[in-house]
Amino acid sequence: MATVLSPSTACVVPTPSQLAALGTVLCLHRSGAARELGGWSAARRAQAHAGLDFDGMHESLRFFDADDACCWQLHLLPDSDFLAWERLAGNLPRCSDVAPGGIGERLWRSLAQRIRGGAWEASVLRFQAVPAAPEEGGPMLVASLGTLSPLGIDCARRIARGHGIAPASSLDDCCCRRAAAAAGRPASPDAYRHLIHLS
Repeated sequence: MATVLSPSTACVVPTPSQLAALGTVLCLHRSGAARELGGWSAARRAQAHAGLDFDGMHESLRFFDADDACCWQLHLLPDSDFLAWERLAGNLPRCSDVAPGGIGERLWRSLAQRIRGGAWEASVLRFQAVPAAPEEGGPMLVASLGTLSPLGIDCARRIARGHGIAPASSLDDCCCRRAAAAAGRPASPDAYRHLIHLS
């Protein structure tokens, strides 16, 4: 089932069309938010973020609400459209950090994030821009279900761990793809339309 939200006209954030071009991404949203797109509807600004920790390099788009608290994050995955990501990130303010510490520092940062803004939840999503009536202020953003390659799964797990999210055992692979492989036939594309949760 898709999640649909229309942005406030006051939001200075990427458009639904720009987000739809990204392909499959890892979306981090706050626990208790209005489903996966609650943070996007609350966002008033966005920035491109690049970080380096002992797990390696990672890139994300971070969205901030009216109180300037980070309310939504999108993370680049091997399954994302890299060129669309670069085009979008290149038009946003950039921020970077380097966290050279080990597991202790990562745990402290995770604890600080939880105290500041509550726990994160993670979902693998693809976005679409859906035309809307003119009185609704332009296209709406729709979140649909995403699937990942094995490399994408590993990357999503690493990002989730870095934000204090325990990966679900069901993230090993798309269950429909595994079942189809066991039966010796390709799975229907419609069979993949379920949300992969990391929490």
